[in-house]
Amino acid sequence: MRVREAMSGNVLVVGPEHTLRQAAEMMAERGVGSAVVVDPDSEGVGIMTERDVLKAVGAGLDVDVERTAAHLTWDVVYAGPDWTVHEAAEAMSRGGFRHLVVLDDGEVVGMISVRDIVRVWVGTPAVASI
Repeated sequence: MRVREAMSGNVLVVGPEHTLRQAAEMMAERGVGSAVVVDPDSEGVGIMTERDVLKAVGAGLDVDVERTAAHLTWDVVYAGPDWTVHEAAEAMSRGGFRHLVVLDDGEVVGMISVRDIVRVWVGTPAVASI
């Protein structure tokens, strides 16, 4: 199976100036564990995950003050829509992360998560999280 068949095309996009609380609220509302961060003043896209929010909270930072730009990964590993699900799983395993942004010709077209891969491998339909 290809990434395009397993990925979610419903990608949450936030800006670098959103607070961590705003980003967390949007992620919770959409039932997703990550958000793509687009900064019009930089090249590429970043990713912020629920783990990034958890680290900030655990460090005692104020989620109403802290901005997403300070708590994300810019060095993102991207998947292509024509990758196999196995290739995506290997990339996640090598990198120690649970989400891959899917790019096609430089444009964000989706997100694939460990949850998506497991769902494909066990043959169950997608279920809304949270």
